[in-house]
Amino acid sequence: MKNVSAVFVASTAVCWGISGGIGAMLMNNGWDAYVVSWYRGAVGLLFVLLWLLLRPKRNGLANARLWFWSVIAGIGVAGNFSFYFLSINEGSVAVAATLMYSAPIFVYLVSFALKLEVPTSLKWGAIVLAMLGIVLLTQVYDIATSGLTFMGIGAGLLAGVSYAVFIFGFKFAAPHGSPQAILSIAFAVLVALLLIPSSTHQVAAAWASDDWPLFVLLGVLGAGLSFVLYIIGLNYTLPAIASVIAMVEPVTASLFGVWILGEVLNGVQLIGMVVILFTVTALSVRSDTHLTRRGLPYRS
Repeated sequence: MKNVSAVFVASTAVCWGISGGIGAMLMNNGWDAYVVSWYRGAVGLLFVLLWLLLRPKRNGLANARLWFWSVIAGIGVAGNFSFYFLSINEGSVAVAATLMYSAPIFVYLVSFALKLEVPTSLKWGAIVLAMLGIVLLTQVYDIATSGLTFMGIGAGLLAGVSYAVFIFGFKFAAPHGSPQAILSIAFAVLVALLLIPSSTHQVAAAWASDDWPLFVLLGVLGAGLSFVLYIIGLNYTLPAIASVIAMVEPVTASLFGVWILGEVLNGVQLIGMVVILFTVTALSVRSDTHLTRRGLPYRS
């Protein structure tokens, strides 16, 4: 069962990586980043609601704390989806996915402040090294020739911050109900929030367009089936192993961007990407927080 669960987690990481590429394709076809994010969450909501209907026992929906922390998780996942696609739209899939994978840095900083994690010189050194990797990846020191924008870099980092918010919201909601109930509330919050900045005309037009299969595929791979497999897989996968497997996501997204979308990364950016991926993975594996003990690797 452990081997099967590891395959579930790896498959989820691949799905999330591919979803970034699909989102880029849709935005290249003229669809707004918020609309793309909305459809990813809306299709995901249908999946987790079905999961909740099939497994309704001990859902905790009568618990006010479950609702409060699930709403926080929903705000986090809404920010994660939208900032991620905004970053892709302003830069590239590879850079956006790697920046989002830096979420553990922000989780660590919050964990230090909340005394959930014991700060050490080794951890601070790793955080500094990861930040150096971000500088190399984004080439913020030479933004004019890097092909990126400050908005793209900032959105990628905010996607990581937002995912950290989702992690904490999910972590604090977990004792009060089932994962499917938490995700149902979180995705419902996402759908409501992202309707505000989305073009209602594009939202309505998507189903009648030639791109509707891509919207469905994005939702299935990026939020629907993937989140269900992810939660099930974590039940039997050690957090340290899951943290390593999660590195498949930015790698998959980068390969999609380079091979299918024709994106280009120079040598300095590749070095920065490697530094970030391995440093963040090491941080996740060595974490002392209850987050990893509960089987919540920092992803993506």
